[in-house]
Amino acid sequence: MTIAVVGTGLIGGSMMIDLRKRGFADSFIGVDTNLQHRNIARLCGLVDETDTLMNAVDRSDLIILCTPVDANCAMLPGILDRIKGSDKVVTDMGSTKASIARISENHPGRGRYVAAHPMAGTEYSGPLAAIGRLFDYKPAIICDPEKSDVDALDLVTRMLGVLNMRIVYMNSASHDVHVAYVSHISHITSFSLALSVLDKEKEADNIMTLAGGGFESTVRLAKSSGETWAPIFLENSEFIIEVMDTYIEKMKQFRKMIEGRDLVGLKYLMDEANKIMKILH
Repeated sequence: MTIAVVGTGLIGGSMMIDLRKRGFADSFIGVDTNLQHRNIARLCGLVDETDTLMNAVDRSDLIILCTPVDANCAMLPGILDRIKGSDKVVTDMGSTKASIARISENHPGRGRYVAAHPMAGTEYSGPLAAIGRLFDYKPAIICDPEKSDVDALDLVTRMLGVLNMRIVYMNSASHDVHVAYVSHISHITSFSLALSVLDKEKEADNIMTLAGGGFESTVRLAKSSGETWAPIFLENSEFIIEVMDTYIEKMKQFRKMIEGRDLVGLKYLMDEANKIMKILH
């Protein structure tokens, strides 16, 4: 089998490392608009060669879209035009699904597409950020599985199994609500905290001197790529705004109790927040 990976960064590159090591495919073709990324991916052995998008589609059995979500949406119809009626399969690894579901819904080649989202990653980007075992034991969401052809769904499911992922099925709308709460708001919070600190502490030395583990872990996601996350925020804006409104309301509760020196109220809020540990463990 030959795989075309479109986007040779953290997600695409990390997938190729393990799919190659675990013998899932024979050949890997990289597609990337960034010349430096193409060269690095080839020199580091993430892919065997690079090619243009449509050449790679024509030469591959499985096409994996690992670009920002707006780029995935733009590319998918043209790829489906090219592979409809064939045995080829296309899947995407995007963090939002409602938009790409709408775009592909009525396409005659819709059955050859499988919507997937591996819930894994780091704050780093680009092919040099690719690492092995990134996906091991993490959840992978497959959306709208009933809309994919049985053989296409089977291929992507087997690929995620080779990556040692735990598969969860959802519809696209539910997926976007859930990731807004468990993933997207975390990134917005991290970006906001970083901007708040940078605005207050103009001298970088002060930040580095006082930064402890709590600050570092909370602000870690602020190192994430804007090229990746800005399209996600816009694609999932309806649900992200809903979550942000809830988050702002909780911040106001803390502000009110701190301002009013309400020790009992603060402890109650924190005790309620501690209950998240029952879900996470």
